[in-house]
Amino acid sequence: MSTNYLGMRLRSPIVASAGPLTGDPTQWDLIEHAGAGALVLPSLFEEQIDRDAFAIDNTLDAGTDAFGESLSYLPEFESYDTGPARHLALVELARERLTIPVIASLNGTSPGGWVKYARYLQDAGAQAIELNLYNVIVDPLRSAAEVERRYVELVEEVRAEVAVPLAVKLAPWFTSLGHLALALESAGADGLVLFNRLYQPDIDLDTLDVKPRLQLSTSAEALLPLHWIGILRGFMSCSLAGTSGVHDGSDALKLLLAGADVAMTTSALLRHGPERIATMLSWMRQWMSEREYDSIEQLRGSVSQGSVPDPEVYERANYYQVLHSWKR
Repeated sequence: MSTNYLGMRLRSPIVASAGPLTGDPTQWDLIEHAGAGALVLPSLFEEQIDRDAFAIDNTLDAGTDAFGESLSYLPEFESYDTGPARHLALVELARERLTIPVIASLNGTSPGGWVKYARYLQDAGAQAIELNLYNVIVDPLRSAAEVERRYVELVEEVRAEVAVPLAVKLAPWFTSLGHLALALESAGADGLVLFNRLYQPDIDLDTLDVKPRLQLSTSAEALLPLHWIGILRGFMSCSLAGTSGVHDGSDALKLLLAGADVAMTTSALLRHGPERIATMLSWMRQWMSEREYDSIEQLRGSVSQGSVPDPEVYERANYYQVLHSWKR
């Protein structure tokens, strides 16, 4: 059941992806014992660090200009814990506690921030870094070419500063995803994680407030990463991870057959607990044994676009076939 991902040898192809459970040290031993090949910690958000620092500065400065004596009433502290110290301590603790690889996730907002915090995560002991490119472009004056060029430059900048493997977690909404994928690989990405889920706002009809709404994924969402992994596997040499909609062994196995090196799961662990990983792996072993597969490597990519009799099912022809497949 072992597999290679980002140059690391994992004992299994199921990876616990970033989420509440992977950020909880009390769950780490359970995740590892269940058979996870690696663990991705929750993202370090540069935006949150900046917001916390701004809030503390405002609080400390409040009222200091009202009375002159207030400037010296309280002692000055040289520094406050408004940086990434707590998150970096979590990385260090995970590295000490776990024998499986620890992958850090990073969501930056500034060019310098991506590089700086990636270096911090590497120094804290992360064995790989996942660049979480969760960024909804709403500015109509920014072109698609500009956005994609910035992503490529970002990977180049981080790659120049850190030595650990880099994965890039993408959303699927690009005009030419294959072209961007190749550009990211050329820029130094060791792997792609497909795909990031974009959480949409909802409207409360009682208060008319616009609020974020969290919904866990379903197995149906695994079809989108399966589609693109099946296409990309044929012309990319970097690692590919399938995420979103991996709830059972069959979801994971389909992604591997399409060409993924690992299948990542979060929602299934939140619904069923870390032991879900063991259930998934048991089902996969049984399926492989019944069909006389000796290893994950033997089956990986065997149903990718370049390996099936009719490659067009991965392209436009599939659209026609699906629309005409409905029967009462």
